[in-house]
Amino acid sequence: MAGSDTSTGTNTSASATAIPRAQDQLFKAGTSAREKYAALVVGRSGWGALLKHELIVTLAQSCPGALGLLLRKTLYPYLLGSCGRNVVFGQHVVLRHPHKIHIGSNVAIDDNCLLDAKGDTNSGIRIGDGVFVGRNSILSCKNGDIELAPGANIGFNCEVFSASRVRIGANVLVAAYAYIIGGDHDFSDPSVPVAEQTRVSRGVDIGDEAWIGAGAKILDGVSIGASAVIGASAVVRETVPPRSVAVGIPARVVSTR
Repeated sequence: MAGSDTSTGTNTSASATAIPRAQDQLFKAGTSAREKYAALVVGRSGWGALLKHELIVTLAQSCPGALGLLLRKTLYPYLLGSCGRNVVFGQHVVLRHPHKIHIGSNVAIDDNCLLDAKGDTNSGIRIGDGVFVGRNSILSCKNGDIELAPGANIGFNCEVFSASRVRIGANVLVAAYAYIIGGDHDFSDPSVPVAEQTRVSRGVDIGDEAWIGAGAKILDGVSIGASAVIGASAVVRETVPPRSVAVGIPARVVSTR
């Protein structure tokens, strides 16, 4: 998947973490199907958590029209760690480890989004007031944390991935098809497949009121200053100062606002 595998920076100072692959968890010997499902999706053990999750998902996740919106608005907060007022969940919104997802008020999560707070020691996903997450977008944790500050706007078909910490500041505009990749793989040993080497992550921080153009890719370890602009399809591998305009592959600062 792009957000978890496309970063190619050399994060020599990053912390290394061993994160099990989904297929390893799915086919782990000596574990029942219920336990595997609970570990990957529900995030809590026990029949009570599983039955509550399955009942709410069955009733609400795929229900179309106004009834579906009402059911999700009413029922999804029972799965979440916390949820404010006037939160709209589109059809087929998927929640994983939902007890580690915290959502403020006046938030819209559009159709077909995935909010995945998976991890053993992380805090999960925190979404501030007034945030919009566009259709088909993914917020994906692998033992990392994701914060969307108040007023952030995530466009359609975006991915935000975190193996440590990714913060998107207040009133940040992220255009469609952007990738924000808070993690990488150690590839220093050519005798071992990259997928089997440890993950490294320094995280990503995007300052308030920045604008990330369509198709841009923000790689692990990058900080983008407040009110900066990143051009469409740029690949950002280095820190961008506040109010700077950066474009290209790799991205270079070309002007200051």
